[in-house]
Amino acid sequence: MGEQLQVLNALDVAKTQLYHFTAIIIAGMGFFTDAYDLFSISLVAKLLGRLYYTNINHPKPGTLPPSVSASVTGVALVGTLAGQLFFGWLGDKMGRKKVYGMTLLMMIVCSLASGLSFGHTPKGVMATLCFFRFWLGFGIGGDYPLSATIMSEYANKKTRGAFIAAVFAMQGFGILFSALVTLSVSAAFDHRFPSPTYEQNPAASTVPQADYIWRIVLMFGAFPAAATFYWRMKMPETARYTALVAKNAKLAASDMAKVLNVEIQVEEAKVERIAKDRSNNFGLFSKEFVKRHGLHLFGTCSTWFLLDIAFYSQNLFQKDVFSAIGWIPPAKTMNAVHEVYRISRAQTLIAVLSTVPGYWFTVVFIDIIGRYAIQIMGFFFMTVFMFAVAIPYDHWVKKENRIGFLVMYALTFFFANFGPNSTTFVVPAEVFPARLRSTCHGISAAAGKAGAIVGAYGFLYAAQNKDRTKVDAGYHPGIGVKNSLIVLGAINALGMICTIFAVPEAMGKSLEEASQETMEEDDEVHQGA
Repeated sequence: MGEQLQVLNALDVAKTQLYHFTAIIIAGMGFFTDAYDLFSISLVAKLLGRLYYTNINHPKPGTLPPSVSASVTGVALVGTLAGQLFFGWLGDKMGRKKVYGMTLLMMIVCSLASGLSFGHTPKGVMATLCFFRFWLGFGIGGDYPLSATIMSEYANKKTRGAFIAAVFAMQGFGILFSALVTLSVSAAFDHRFPSPTYEQNPAASTVPQADYIWRIVLMFGAFPAAATFYWRMKMPETARYTALVAKNAKLAASDMAKVLNVEIQVEEAKVERIAKDRSNNFGLFSKEFVKRHGLHLFGTCSTWFLLDIAFYSQNLFQKDVFSAIGWIPPAKTMNAVHEVYRISRAQTLIAVLSTVPGYWFTVVFIDIIGRYAIQIMGFFFMTVFMFAVAIPYDHWVKKENRIGFLVMYALTFFFANFGPNSTTFVVPAEVFPARLRSTCHGISAAAGKAGAIVGAYGFLYAAQNKDRTKVDAGYHPGIGVKNSLIVLGAINALGMICTIFAVPEAMGKSLEEASQETMEEDDEVHQGA
């Protein structure tokens, strides 16, 4: 193994201290905002349907047409995918810190703009919303590779997994916060502007003031991002980028000396030697990259892709769970504002019972049992519980079995979060060299978002009833929820297989060891012998 730079060694062996927690909060608030922005749209989607697509002569309230629904909720995922690729690449070219500021500004501006609209026609409102949510997603996309890379490069060797997982775990609090904000806003409007149910009076069931609810909820996402902007700009560039990519030994040493409060020797000669080492100058599209990291990149991309198909398809049976346990009654028995209240209350309970605990179990155990074991375990239990829901599906949807249905649902997504939903974010931040780390994390995350698009929209169509008379308005018959869940169970099993054969373990190693970055040519020959 090549000689480690003193500045990087100092980071690896540093005791957990205030700057670690500061970095978790600063990077984590980006993820908190990402989750708020991405998940809040599902809380107000039914309201948008009532406001802009209701025909008062129809027995049921209006819903977003399939194409509009897919656009409104999916355009941010498409933007996120594009942002992950672009900002991931840019983070390796310009530095983590500079690009980090750009993504945050974009998120603040586009969160505020999402609550505005050009004109009052359904087409004008939805087109505006889709435009700004695409660019909001683009900014969110940049946060994935940059937050993960910054945290991995700041962390010490012993607790690096927990710190990166803690940044990602802020997503759970973002989901919970979006549900709580929507709950509070809708409760206030429901109290201030009482109205009859749709059954009683279709025209009066949606008060004009309800139009402010979705705008307030979406615009609120700008505040947590704005609150951390100053601190994000004050963070110094990571020493690994400054020393290994920008080749500035002096700046790396002085930046980390301030952060760690220790004397750090400036090792210009050693940085020059690493820079000239031919074995560490290969590019992303080189044979050397394929030889060293091709299998790793396949592993991080394939597992994230497969996980997100299952994770984002949870809406398939979420509505059945909520209906079976009585958390969300039929739409016609509520007014528009109360429906938002009931949906956000259900999401709050699921976040508290399942989502948030799963993330923090990963934080606690990731540096004890490792990324590899948690990811395999998570995929295994997701497979088991998905099949346990799917095969006797008709049993679970009966009213008398509703509690068991809720438990199965909660366990499936508890093990997604105490499993691959967290580890697929951690691993790509550790196993690639510094000059390609942000790019490769962006590629892996983009593969995940491609899976999310398949999960959220492919299965929305696939899960439609086989009986044409029972299909949702605007959709064609599909394979049904039961068969869709069986397919998703098989996808989880495939994720477990890809993990076994292609995902490396980085626990207890420095980033340079995990990515083989400071290997010198004689070491490489020896390793290959």
